[in-house]
Formats: sequence, C-alpha cells, structure tokens
Amino acid sequence: MFEVGAPESRCVEAPPLDVPLVPVDELLGGRVRTEPPALPNVTELEIMRHYAHLASMNFGVDSGMYPLGSCTMKYNPRINELACRLPGFAGVHPYQPESTVQGALELMVGLADALAEISGLPAVTLQPAAGAHGELAALMVIRAAHTARGNARKKVIIPDTAHGTNPASVTMCGYETVTILSDEKGQVDVEALKAALDEDVAAFMLTNPNTVGLFDENIAEITAAVHAVGAYAYCDGANLNAILGKARPGDMGFDAMHINLHKTFSTPHGGGGPGAGPVCVAEELAAFLPGPLPVEFEDGTFGLGWSEHTIGRVRSFYGNFGVLVRAYAYIRALGGLGLTEVAEQAVLSANYLKVKLEGAFDVPYGRTCMHEFVMSGARQKRESGVRTLDMAKRLLDYGFHPPTVYFPLLVEEAMMIEPTETEPLAALDAFAEVMLTIADEAARDPELVKGAPYTTPVRRLDEAGAARNPDLRYRSAGE
Repeated sequence: MFEVGAPESRCVEAPPLDVPLVPVDELLGGRVRTEPPALPNVTELEIMRHYAHLASMNFGVDSGMYPLGSCTMKYNPRINELACRLPGFAGVHPYQPESTVQGALELMVGLADALAEISGLPAVTLQPAAGAHGELAALMVIRAAHTARGNARKKVIIPDTAHGTNPASVTMCGYETVTILSDEKGQVDVEALKAALDEDVAAFMLTNPNTVGLFDENIAEITAAVHAVGAYAYCDGANLNAILGKARPGDMGFDAMHINLHKTFSTPHGGGGPGAGPVCVAEELAAFLPGPLPVEFEDGTFGLGWSEHTIGRVRSFYGNFGVLVRAYAYIRALGGLGLTEVAEQAVLSANYLKVKLEGAFDVPYGRTCMHEFVMSGARQKRESGVRTLDMAKRLLDYGFHPPTVYFPLLVEEAMMIEPTETEPLAALDAFAEVMLTIADEAARDPELVKGAPYTTPVRRLDEAGAARNPDLRYRSAGE
C-alpha cells in the first residue's frame, strides 16, 4: 500500500466541523505526537486494486482443490452465508429479552436436537467456541461427574493417533496424559488399552475414524473396556464428516463428544475462526453441561435454561451464533439423506485417490479408508532424497494446495489427503495426475522438486524463522 499512490493523492475528505474546534495539544499535552503518522497517500481505486491483488495471491477452497486432511476444508455453500446475514439474525443483540429473539432461540433448539440425533447422544450444549474448546468443556463435564461421585480420578488415556489438541485439553483440565501405541493395523491396541485402564482413569479419548483414516473395528470392545473401570469414553468429533448418517458415536458406546460445526456443517474454516464446538453427552452427564442451554417450554415458547449441576459458562452470551445459523441451514438443506450422501461421497473420493496413488507412494495402512488416507514419502526420501515437504512445495507450482504433511507422527514422511465430498471427478483426476508427475520428477530430477516452489509470489520460506522472528512492520526503501 505504501508503494503505490502519490503525495497529492487522497481517498477521503473530512467534512467541515460542526462542533467547536479544540486544539489537540491542549487536550493531550505532552502526549501529542510532533510528526504526522506515515500513512499511505492513495485513492479509493488504488486501495481497491491493492486488496484485489492480494486476494488474487491467496489460495483457498474457492481457488482450487484443498486436500487438507485432518481438518475438513470443505466447500461452504453460499446460501448459508446469506442465512446468517439475515437481519433478524445478524442484528440480534445478546442483551435482548428472550421474548424478542424467539426465532434465534428456536433455531438453537432445532440445532441441538439435530446434533443429538446425528451423534446418538441426547443432551447438547452449543456454548463452546471451537473444537478444542469443546474438548476442554467435555473433559470438565467428565471431571465434574467423577467429582460428584467422590473421586475426580487422575488420568486420561489417548492413542498415538490423537489430534494434538487432545493432550493439551487433558493437561488444562488437570489430568495426566497416558498415551498408548497403535497396533499394526493403525487402530487402538486393545490389549495395551486394557493394560492401561484402572480406577484412576477418568476417560479415554478417541477419534473414530482416526487420523490415519481408519474406522476402528474394535470400537464396541474398546468402549466396553473403558466402562468396565468406571471411566468415560470420549469421541473427538473432528472426523464426523466420514460417518454422517452412517454411524453414531452414541451407538458405539461413547459417552461424550464434541462436534466441529465449522468443519462438518458449513462455515469457512481456517485462519483462526470463528468456529463452534458443541458438546453432546449421554444422559448420565447431562446434569453437568455448561450453559445456558436453549430450551422449548411447554407453552411452545423458547428460552434459556441451566442443567442442575452445571459447570457454569464456558463462553459469553449465546456462543458464536453466526456459526450456529450456518450449521442449522446446512443440516436443514441436506436433510438426513443428504448428510448420508456427504459421508458416502467423501469416503468414495478418498478411496478413489488412494487407489490411484498407492502404486507410486507407500500407503502404510492400505485397507479401505474413510474420508481421508495417509501416504508416506519414505520411498522417495530413501531413493532420491526428496522429502514430503519438497513434494508439498512442488504441488504449489501445479496449482494445488498441499495436504497436511508430517502428521500423524506414527507414519514416516506422512501426507494426509482428504478430498472431501464436493470435489468433482475431474479435480480428483487432476490432483492424482499431478501427484504422479511429482513422483516421476522425484525419481528423474530430484533437485527440481527440492527447489520448489518456482511460480508462487515468494519462494521457499524459513518457516521456523518466520514463526519465531516475525517482521510485521513495513519499512520503506532505505529505512
């Protein structure tokens, strides 16, 4: 912005004063600045062109395929943006009397009912503002339930495929994290879990399907073993997209879960939110849910209520209400059959890509995957010195956003690929063709791949340096 425009350019002319003029230095004394601020001199048109140029340099799901596993970077239907911007929703003030916001409250009741049906867990709070926030809130509920029985317990068990937020939530809730390794199939090692379970364990946290894209075939045995020691089974709902309308965590024996509305049910995701992480629980935990909770009274009106032994508030006012509106619109638009088709299409897309690529890359857990699968670049690293990060950078030259790399940690040189349900067949084919091209380049000309990217506005960055020593202040030439 500072490098365009001219000294005489202006964008806005202030209107004449309609109040008495008061010298600023008389009000601020010695705190008034002695030099004018270094502001750019630009016209409105130059500002528009500047930001349009920046937007064109950005890459998102509106630009092309975004195969970012772990987080469902799915298309956000624009009709849901229209819904959350309706004046009756966008203009709601959190201090309005409940009688004047009946529509908003009815929507929240309807959304909670839908999430209860989808999860198989009957009690729902919409308060948490994000997935990790939902994890923490659910663990607080579990802790409160154990405490009410006289023993909060000490430990929470997670598998080595867990999302990184899981141990963070465990620690913040005052529990010790116990990690168990996966078996040779990439699933929970049931015998290792049983050996770790005792009456000091408060909960077992599991993502199912897990982060290598596999549905744990022993889930009923796992939740039964957890319950046998009086612990709760917790489902990280980050991968709910894969089982919508097909399987319900409550029916698998889970007692609590959080749902990332911003991943599964619309809302642009990434870049720090806003999101929403409602928590669904079994009847046994319902009395401890954070509130306020949306309720429908016997006379057909709507309001807010509290559970009998609530842990209190975890978020101000109604939570991130705009995200709730988008999720409700998404669920109502698709209906039960439509949500089921989302899961079917997402799983089909992932398996289609896996089959296309498994000849050129190692796939350590090769059985039919769910909505995502994890490949390994170990073969390329071993044979040509080309690492997964190099291939991810090379994807940028071909116009694709890279997948998640180096996660989960149990797969060497991991590449986690999740195409989602909305990518057309042509996009899947184009992505597969580019990945095969890069594999061929790695074999024939490794230095070409190691030097990527070549076509982006900036080349390969010092990512550690950018994170630890950010330089965010503009300096003009020679300064």
